[in-house]
Amino acid sequence: MKSHTEYLTFNIPSKMAFQNITPKVKAAVEKSGVREGLVLVNAMHITASVFINDDEQGLHHDFGKWLEQLAPFKP
Repeated sequence: MKSHTEYLTFNIPSKMAFQNITPKVKAAVEKSGVREGLVLVNAMHITASVFINDDEQGLHHDFGKWLEQLAPFKP
């Protein structure tokens, strides 16, 4: 059984942003040589998360508004 581990690092210059990591994950899978199986993508920081959805700016805006109401940056 083949396996591959790769760590991706992102530097986000603002307090909150949405980053489409699909191309980087795809490149890591292609580099691995694994032809079928599962991919685990895990955010290794307490203030980061991974979600699967459409890469659509209106949706990002709605999520941003909701997150700011849920946990305001400067309450």
